Amino acid sequence: CRRYSCVVIRVDHLTKRYGPLTAVDGLSFSVREGEVLGLLGPNGAGKTTTLRMITGSVPPSRGRVRIGGFDVFERPIDAKRLLGYLPEQPPVHPEMTVRRYLRFVAALKDVPAARTAAAVDRAIGRARLGDAADAAIRTLSKGYRQRVGLAQAIVHEPPVLVLDEPTSSLDPKQRAEVRDFILELKGRHTVVLSTHILPEVAGVADRIVILHRGRVMAEDTPERLGERLRARDAVRVVVGGAGTAAGAAGVPAPMPEDVTLALAALPGAIRVSIITGADSAGAIEARVESGRGTDLRAEAAALVVSRGWRLLGLAGESLSLEDVFLALTDGSGREGGGESKGVGDGSGSGRGGASAEAGGGGGTAGGRGGA
Repeated sequence: CRRYSCVVIRVDHLTKRYGPLTAVDGLSFSVREGEVLGLLGPNGAGKTTTLRMITGSVPPSRGRVRIGGFDVFERPIDAKRLLGYLPEQPPVHPEMTVRRYLRFVAALKDVPAARTAAAVDRAIGRARLGDAADAAIRTLSKGYRQRVGLAQAIVHEPPVLVLDEPTSSLDPKQRAEVRDFILELKGRHTVVLSTHILPEVAGVADRIVILHRGRVMAEDTPERLGERLRARDAVRVVVGGAGTAAGAAGVPAPMPEDVTLALAALPGAIRVSIITGADSAGAIEARVESGRGTDLRAEAAALVVSRGWRLLGLAGESLSLEDVFLALTDGSGREGGGESKGVGDGSGSGRGGASAEAGGGGGTAGGRGGA
């Protein structure tokens, strides 16, 4: 079939239970030839369990997986010949050299002996391992070991690649290198990758499946997810201390709660959040949510000026994938009864602040954890 028109992976009603715990609950989705599909969700969402069932490493409690038309558990050899798999921990032999290990994997994958040397050289080149090809794997850095894991997944030139958290624990430079590697695979291979880091999936995936507590919460392109699920618009307002004229009249500098209550009273405002409280310069940054299609920039600016405060910044805000995820999961950061890492930008930073519903009473403190 033509690229992007043929379904290569089909997952139907996939469920996995461990005693009373349901790790994956009735997942169904498909992946077309040449697509990159990203599974996005926090730790504990069921991503790794799903990938283990897709690759035949773990049997499902219910449902089925077909790769290239072959049922993974009824015809495992035929299905697995089409697969390259990188688990979260690369399955390497530390005492081997990179080249010897890849020759070993090629033999396991039934690469003909006459083609093994060329297949290994090709994998080494595509994974950019040329300068470490004859080094013992135990001497390599974590980033290079991850490259070895990627090389073993592609050494037999499989049409389907399954990558579980391929950038996990890597530094920013190494993550960028892995992203570039996946982009090079795009179109030539069908790729399913999992991650809890937003830029990893948004930058490479054709489609995203958002998982939460083992269920599909949404599935679409990165661009359409934001538009389809967006229910509100937002404006960011940065307010400073009293202006010169107002200061002379004795108007005090605003406190965060003053800004919150004033903006919450704007017609059309649904929710006001303080992103940054008064900093060393006295600036306060607030986020005002309104109904979709309601632009409150002019009203917010007029309000700030009428109060005698300084307007230091004003901008509309588009919905990010993080906002989509938090909206779909009610902002929950807990999976299966334990605290998990949140979906973030990979920077390790967090965001938080006071918030108030328009027309409501006091604010609540909240925050978002970074990955």
